[in-house]
Amino acid sequence: MKKLVIAGAFALFSAPALADGHAVTYPFEGDFGDATFAVESAIVGRGLVVDWVSHTGDMLNRTAEDVGSDVKLFDGADIFQFCSAQLSRKVMEADPMNIAFCPYGIFVADQQGEVMIGYKTFPEGPMQEVQALLDEIVKEALQ
Repeated sequence: MKKLVIAGAFALFSAPALADGHAVTYPFEGDFGDATFAVESAIVGRGLVVDWVSHTGDMLNRTAEDVGSDVKLFDGADIFQFCSAQLSRKVMEADPMNIAFCPYGIFVADQQGEVMIGYKTFPEGPMQEVQALLDEIVKEALQ
């Protein structure tokens, strides 16, 4: 029975969470630096190029006082942006307006020592292939 409870708890914590249907997140066992390294490695390991890393957490912390806030949202938050030429062409040939979703992003966030990795969700149809790619990359980074 104890093994069943442990297995169930592991499944619960490794399953993705939906943030109001806008994002899929997974908890990361490790610190923020390890998570960002794992995400970048998983992206580059697929032959993709990280175009830009948005240091969103740093920006929010740096500008909090300027906008009249004393709330610290993240201890760290980065968004890795990249594209896949092959997949982008495929989804844009299906609908050129899928350009609105490019580049694709995977975020790493640390809230009070709880690190998560995730990505925003995409609409049904051809963009689900992009969402599947993002999910594969995130799952690789979690290993």
